[in-house]
Amino acid sequence: MPPIRRKSKLLRRSRVLWASPALWRPRLVFWCGALAIGVVSVGFAKMADWAQHVFAAMTGSTSHGFLIPLLLTPAGFTLSAFLAIRFFPNSQGSGIPQAIAARHLHEDEDRRWLLSLRVAFGKILLTILGLASGASIGREGPTVQVGASIMLAVARVSGIAQARGLILAGSAAGIAAAFNTPLAGIVFAIEEMGRAYEARSNGLVLTAVILSGLAALGLSGSYTYFGLASIGPATVREWLLVLVCGVAGGALGAGFSGFALSVGRRIRRWAAPLPLRRSLMLAAGCGLLVALIGLVSGGATFGTGYEQARGAIEGQALPPFFFLEKLVASFLSMISGIPGGIFAPSLAVGAGLGSSLGLALGTSITLAATLGMAGYFAGVVQAPMTAFVIILEMTGNHDGVIAIMGAAMLGYITSRLLQSEPLYHGLSRSFLAAAMRRSRAAGHEAASEKSGA
Repeated sequence: MPPIRRKSKLLRRSRVLWASPALWRPRLVFWCGALAIGVVSVGFAKMADWAQHVFAAMTGSTSHGFLIPLLLTPAGFTLSAFLAIRFFPNSQGSGIPQAIAARHLHEDEDRRWLLSLRVAFGKILLTILGLASGASIGREGPTVQVGASIMLAVARVSGIAQARGLILAGSAAGIAAAFNTPLAGIVFAIEEMGRAYEARSNGLVLTAVILSGLAALGLSGSYTYFGLASIGPATVREWLLVLVCGVAGGALGAGFSGFALSVGRRIRRWAAPLPLRRSLMLAAGCGLLVALIGLVSGGATFGTGYEQARGAIEGQALPPFFFLEKLVASFLSMISGIPGGIFAPSLAVGAGLGSSLGLALGTSITLAATLGMAGYFAGVVQAPMTAFVIILEMTGNHDGVIAIMGAAMLGYITSRLLQSEPLYHGLSRSFLAAAMRRSRAAGHEAASEKSGA
């Protein structure tokens, strides 16, 4: 065949292929899913802010407003735990462990048990309820589960076979849209979500992050999560602060994650005989303790802790023991069984720790809070690259790049020496084990029906 005719034939075949609905339909569905994650993330953020404002208005509306949390917070925790158990199972906690567990499952039915549009709806609804009740939780972890659920639905509608890659892409898009940190979304997908990262997922992750980021940018505009704080260490004392914040943050983060995993296992064994009754008792008790801590702290420990962390980044020193109060409130909110994340509260704890260390060493509060966030967050999640990139993007502190990187790495090393199992991956084991038990039970039931027939 002459070269010209062969080239013409290939060109016609290429045009037919590119015009084929079978080629474009999956891509269009995927793009719409990525845009939807951005839109949902922005709406979720606005509703979460509204819920916190409602709680603040209720608790400060009368001279006896300080008594309201003693009733509202335990009641809100109990209601949230009940709805999660009865109507939205697997919506409890952060949501990141569920997404990690789903990536290890092979059957689509098992993945849908952890990630579905129903679970995503419940996650949003109950996280907002928790914030309206004064829980020390964040919306960023839940946004990861919501994004992964949307992308898993995309896989079913579009027929794209890369379910694991789409879960990864949805998780990255959720982080990127929640914090307006596209680079952190990509690094999070590689370092935290996909310890066994597939190279073929690169395009999915990058495209999802870009499209969800564009949607969020169009709705919220360009912003830096904690504002701009460009400052780096200039003295020996400030360089010493890098070491102190890294080691202290890593040790505190290791203690939080190790204790959370240990207590979580004990709670599951304790609740097993009467799961609903004991889970509601636990939620009510944790809610009451969170309310008491909130009253002692003057209301500072209620909610995500965003205002406190931003104030510290802007140079306003936090109370010396705020970081301990916030840590305990976040721990209680986490083990209570209500939906809600630990991303934002962890950043507030880190900012409080850094502020206290900065006061003790007589250094810049802004620099100390930034380094404290890096050290503590890296210690909790044991993902130093994610910690470094996300804090760099949230503060825009390019003058402190080396210092933030050093604090994050020191926090990670210290945490690994004290606690070998990363928090999110440790938490994912219970969801993975439950999904596998459920799958085996369904298999035995099907086999029994078949043998009976």
